[in-house]
Amino acid sequence: MSDGKPKRAIIVGASSGIGRALAKVLAREGYSVGVAARRLPLLEELQSEIGQRISIKQMDVSDAPKAASLFLDLIEEMGGVDLVVISAGIGYLNPELTWEKEAATIAVNVTGFIAVAQAAMQYFLKQGSGHLVNISSIAALRGSSIAPAYNASKAFASNYMEGLRQKVYKLRLPITITDIQPGFVDTAMAQGEGLFWVASPEKAAEQIYQTITRKKQHAYITKRWRLFAWAMKLAPNWLYDRMAG
Repeated sequence: MSDGKPKRAIIVGASSGIGRALAKVLAREGYSVGVAARRLPLLEELQSEIGQRISIKQMDVSDAPKAASLFLDLIEEMGGVDLVVISAGIGYLNPELTWEKEAATIAVNVTGFIAVAQAAMQYFLKQGSGHLVNISSIAALRGSSIAPAYNASKAFASNYMEGLRQKVYKLRLPITITDIQPGFVDTAMAQGEGLFWVASPEKAAEQIYQTITRKKQHAYITKRWRLFAWAMKLAPNWLYDRMAG
């Protein structure tokens, strides 16, 4: 930051994948980083890799009220926060529409997401500044017959972020809202056959960091997914249904 103040970031969902890679990038760029996730041993491993610039907090976002409370505790332990990245998420291939899988997806990707997002926004509104980033998915653009809850949950999150962006615009506050929609990234979330344009978590994290520094409202990761998104948005239902089938 140009004013010389320490840069403080929290990543919720940093035990693996994009969140973990982004924590390393932010630490490299001089941020004091707080990371939260369900799997404490992986956070401790990350802490040993990064060193003193990282604080850890075990958190299960599927327990929304507790997650929001623990998130605020982490902010207090860090002495404040300027950047919050929500990277927590799960997804299942569920063509059988098994309720347990759908419910688990909603608990993390919808209810848990809101719990952290609204806690972060309340903090930023009181502070008068901040930057909230959500790691959504290209899946937010259209529905899926084999992962209906996952795609719907990501559409929900992206739409929610748009609502928050409108809110801060009306309030004329220097709060940035950024929605990131990655394509396929080489993580446990990338499931199924026919994957293409698969990026490493490290490459995705570097591009996300550039998006953050530029305070952009939205980005596809990697950049080539803009072409795919354009085609997905324009495809009529009959064509999309045939392609998805």
